[in-house]
Parts: sequence; C-alpha cells; structure tokens
Amino acid sequence: MTIKVTLIPGDGIGPEVSSATQKVITASGAPIDWEIVEAGEACIAKYGTPLPEHVLETVRSNKVAIKGPITTPVGKGFRSVNVALRQQLQLYANVRHLRNLPNVPSRYSNVDIVVVRENTEDLYAGIEHMVGRNAAESIKVITREASERIGRYAFDLARKEGRKRVTIVHKANIMKLSDGLFLESVRSVAKDYPDIECDDRIVDAMCMNLVQTPEQYDVLVLPNLYGDIVSDLVAGLVGGLGVAPGANIGEMGAVFEAVHGSAPQIAGQNLANPLAMILSGVEMLKYLGFTEEAKRVEKGIEHVLLQRDYITPDLGGKAGTREMASAIIEAMV
Repeated sequence: MTIKVTLIPGDGIGPEVSSATQKVITASGAPIDWEIVEAGEACIAKYGTPLPEHVLETVRSNKVAIKGPITTPVGKGFRSVNVALRQQLQLYANVRHLRNLPNVPSRYSNVDIVVVRENTEDLYAGIEHMVGRNAAESIKVITREASERIGRYAFDLARKEGRKRVTIVHKANIMKLSDGLFLESVRSVAKDYPDIECDDRIVDAMCMNLVQTPEQYDVLVLPNLYGDIVSDLVAGLVGGLGVAPGANIGEMGAVFEAVHGSAPQIAGQNLANPLAMILSGVEMLKYLGFTEEAKRVEKGIEHVLLQRDYITPDLGGKAGTREMASAIIEAMV
C-alpha cells in the first residue's frame, strides 16, 4: 500500500537537502508517494503569508509531512512557520532522538538521549502584549491536560524503545504553580509505568549535568521553552544541529523536519550536509511502520560516515550534498 507524504522543501538550503532526502527515502524501498508543496519566504509575495492554507490542508489530508528548513522573516509580522504548523495541526510532542554517530566530531561518547518537548503551550506559545509603552508581558500557560499528555507520550516512547528512565525537567522551585503543575502532572502519569524509573531535575542543574555526564540520561520530558533550549544543547553534545533529526507528533498526524537553519549563504552551492533531514526521514519511516526500510537507510549512513570518502565539508570531507546522498544510497544495497 502506497503512503502519500507531503514534502515541503523549504528555502535556503532546504530544496537541496530535501531533494537528497527524497532520493534516499525512495531508494529505501518504502512505498511513498510524494506530494510537494511550497512554504516559506518565497510564498509571501504570492499568498501574503509564508504558510498558505493549502499547505496546511495537504498535511491534514496526508497526515504525514517532512520539511526542509524555512526562513522566519524578521520584522514583518509573520509568525514562525514551524510554530504555526505545530499549533494549527496540534502537533503536541516535539521529539528528537540524539545520539553519537560514527566519526562525527564530539567531546562526548555514548550519548543516546531522546528529548520530548511539550509543543503547544508555555511561554514559547508567544502569548504576549505591551503594557503601556515601556513594558512587555509574556504569559506562561501550563495546563494539566497538556502536561499529562506529553508525560504519557514520553513514558509510552520509553516503554516502546526499551528505555529505562524518564527525567522530568522543570523550574518548580521558583515557578511553583506553572512548573509545579507540570511536575505534578507528569509524576502522576509515571505511576502507570512502574517498569520505568522516573526522576526530575531543575532545568539549570539539568544543563550542568548534561555537559558533565550526558551518558547517564535516557529520556527527558520538558515544557515547551526549556525543551527548545535543552534539545539544542543535547544536539551540541553529539555534533550539532546538522546531525539532529526532528519530529512533531500529534494525534492526527506528524511533521518531520531538519531543525537547523536555512543557511542562505551557501544555498545552491551543493555544500549543505543533508544528514539532519535524512535522519528525520528515518524517524518518519519508523513512524509509518517501515522498520526494515529505516534500518536500510541507517546502514547506508553509518557506512558513509565510517568510510569518510563522501561526507560534506562541515563533517571534514569534500563531497557535496548530492554526492553524499548518492553514497548513502549505494551503501544501502
């Protein structure tokens, strides 16, 4: 049975890494029918928005999408396309599987952490207003429903993947009501998972622990803003955003994405590292139940990283985006 998937190439280096990913995922043998739609800066002149309604409708219809990086316009009143997709499609769980890869430079080893971030509320939701001319106020909203939902997602994921520990990250020592509710809600969910250890860390101590002994952590579950920061921190432990897959999961569908920027300064030069988006494609394959196809792509990636003949300049090689993708495909056979 063929699965229709929405592909949003993005802008900057987005079209290059998206094309590479499309070719690799297709070569895996997964029965995917691609529906390509445009979003980003180039759409503003034509549609008056970087996220046209027909793009949302396509994702709602197909229920699965993968997107390249998209530039967020500065100072033009447009919201982030990423945030808009998450909110409009109720993609409540932001998930990053972050682990050391062969020959990818890092100060650390044996890091294998899943960061599960609540994706719909908290300060990151952007509910703010001016108070007179000289003050601005942002509203932090934490609800029991959303906190329990993300907590259950984190524990279900841990159980499914055979992981043993979920760490709740918060600042409940200061924000006793909002972060206190998040901590209380996830702790209540933990009682339904006696087979999985549950502990918690204050977010500042968590950041210190991660740069000291990251290998001791397994699954982290966080409110939206802390999750945004800590997920990038953990990506830095394994080589950076260029090797960090991203997923946004909801009850009605999912959007997978490369979480790095659009790097317009190198757009069109065949220099961009496609790994983050290809790894996001691997997560998509697993989500769709194409386990063998996902393993095939992972095998190709590992071979290329070990051989080092066809890796992009940021990884220490001289190959281009297209050449690296081709090498991964060849190694999958």
